[in-house]
Parts: sequence; C-alpha cells; structure tokens
Amino acid sequence: MGALDGIRVIDLATVVMGPYATQILGDMGADVIKVEPPTGDSSRLTAPYRNEGMGSLALNVNRNKRAVSLDLKNPRGKQIFLDLVKTADVVVTNMRPGALRRLGLDYEQLAEVNPGLIYCNAQGFRSDSSLADRAAYDEIVQAASGTADLMRRATGTPTYMPTILGDKVSGLTIVYSVLAALVHKQRTGEGQRVEVPMTDTMLAFNLVEHLAGRTFEPAAGLMGFSRSLSPGHRAVRTEDGWACILPYSKRNIEDFFTEVEHPEVLADPRFQDSASLAANFDAFYDLIEKYAAQRTTAEWAQTCARLSIPFAPVLDLDDVTEDPYVTEVGLLETAEHPTEGTYRVIGSPVRFSATPASVRRHAPRLGQDNDEVLGELGYSAEELRELAEAGVTARR
Repeated sequence: MGALDGIRVIDLATVVMGPYATQILGDMGADVIKVEPPTGDSSRLTAPYRNEGMGSLALNVNRNKRAVSLDLKNPRGKQIFLDLVKTADVVVTNMRPGALRRLGLDYEQLAEVNPGLIYCNAQGFRSDSSLADRAAYDEIVQAASGTADLMRRATGTPTYMPTILGDKVSGLTIVYSVLAALVHKQRTGEGQRVEVPMTDTMLAFNLVEHLAGRTFEPAAGLMGFSRSLSPGHRAVRTEDGWACILPYSKRNIEDFFTEVEHPEVLADPRFQDSASLAANFDAFYDLIEKYAAQRTTAEWAQTCARLSIPFAPVLDLDDVTEDPYVTEVGLLETAEHPTEGTYRVIGSPVRFSATPASVRRHAPRLGQDNDEVLGELGYSAEELRELAEAGVTARR
C-alpha cells in the first residue's frame, strides 16, 4: 500500500498544475477522482494523440485516477459532486474564486457538507487581492513573478522558460501543503482551506537566491544572484559535444586549472575569494569554456570523476529513452493502455522503503468511471442511465 492509502482526493482541476499535484498524491496511494465537465479537461486535446481526448499531456498527468464527468451547472450534477465531497478528505481545484462562488463550490459551502475537508484552491493570484479573478497561465505567472526578468538579465530578452515552471512548482507546492494539512487533520480532526497562489509561489521560489543584496535593509547590494545571471552560466562546448563542467569549490577550481596546465589563473586577483569571484563570473566562465574545448566529452567525464569536479554531459531529449542513467533507474517504463496502446509511463522519482509509489491505473478516458464511482455513492443502474441520458453525466 502507498503512504496515502485510504485518503480520497477529489481533483476538480484542469490542465497541468492541479492534475500534476493530484497525480503525485495518487502515486502515493490516494484514491483520486477526477471530476470534469462533459466537454472534458482541455489538456485532453493537447496533441499529439492517437485518439481524441487522450493526448500525451493527459496521459502524463492523469494516471492513478478515476474519471467522472459531471455538469456542475446542473443541480443534479452539483448534488452528485456534493455527495462525493462528503466522502472525501481533500478537494483540489484551480478554478478562480469568482467561478467557485457562482457554482456554490467555494470552501465555506463545501465545509458545510464536510467540516473535516481539506480544500486546496490554487490560482494565479491571492483570493483576497485585487487580482484574484484575473486569468493566469504559466507565461502570465512567469512574467508576474520576475521569472521572465531573470531571463532578461541573463540573456538580454525577457523570455519564458521553455518548460511550464510555474505550473509544476505550484503543483509540487500543492502536494506538500496538502500533506501538511493531512497531518494536522490526523492530529486534530480539523479540516482547513489551503490556498496556493501561483505568483506568490514563484516569487518566493525565485527570491531565495535572487533577493540577494536586497535581503538587508538598508540594501547591502543589488537584486540577483550573480552566478546564475552571468551570460557564461551555460553548458560549454567540448571537442565533440556539450557538457556542464562546474568547478564549484576552491579545491575544484585549483584542480581544474592545474589539470589544464594554467596554474597562473589561480593567482588572478579576480578569482581569489568568493566576493571577487562573484564580481567576475563572466570572465571565469569564459576560461572554463576556453579550456573545455580541448578535450572530448568522454575525456572530461573521466577527468572530472578523478578530480571530483561536478560534471554531466548535456542530455539530448531525443535520446532520453536510451540514456544509460534513465534506463538504469527505470524512470521510463513501457506499458499497454487499454485504449491507447503501447506508451511510456513516467515513473515516480521518489523512493519509499516501506510505502513505495506505484502506477495502479492508466490515465482514464473522459467519464470512464462514472458508473463505478457513482455506484459506490448508492446510485442505482437505472439512475445512472437516466443521468447519462439527461446529460448530467457524460462519457466518451
């Protein structure tokens, strides 16, 4: 059994942030019930896909869930949802506060149905702020949290990270916040509301190192962590490819420049202590890049292993399925989906010695588990047929 065996989570979330979080809870053993409108979560239509409604993104964030499709604007659909809430420990949603209030699905109303409920809502901005009901996608959050400005400082252009960083960091924040609330409930029996504003989450994430000199009042320096923001903070060309060669400690730096037969660098006043190095990272990285080109990636791998200098070849995403490390740890496994055929499952990166995470269910099709879940709530076969015919529930 997983660590969360016996915990029921209602996933009233769309796209990536919420579904990513609830999938992780499912991997840990929770019974996750994904509730979608009759049209389905928009992530289902994200290409590529073999069958409409089962895009790659949906497969990657919906495993270990049962899928129920309900029209929550229909009074009967809402009642079914409330019946589900009565059985739940957790509800996770990324609907905006105004929409939740209009549907009668905000914390106050659901807590009347289930006082012990842990209700986690995650949206772009805090619900008590002037921006509470502003739409927010990952790019909006990257802009509003300073992430795009970090890219400007490093590259000259305020670009977005080529990964949905805000969604996934916020998803992980949902997970640890829900787990903390579950511990509190176990101790006291008390449910609570948990709010994860994406912009706040990413600001806090970015400012850990980038608050820098502005940590102090009065300021002891500028904003920004100079090592990360240096234009030279990048992978370097070797003789035959790309690698990250990262002499980090004083001993690493001494060993690197001794190895490349340029010990005079060690006497350069620009690199004598952490403060002078921080002011001259551009020049330091230029030297690393210059000497990296003199050996092959394989030679650097051996050299850095011998000298304990942090090193990694640059992994080409096209080669990830054959990468020696990925295959060694079994992070990607091939499975047979009952409708989508052979596909790759991204395994859980976390290892538990007593309660291992597991993949117990393939990502479900829209409304796939209506009869099973509603049957558990006491709805008869005749009622289930009637609800489907009336469009209260839907299945594809």
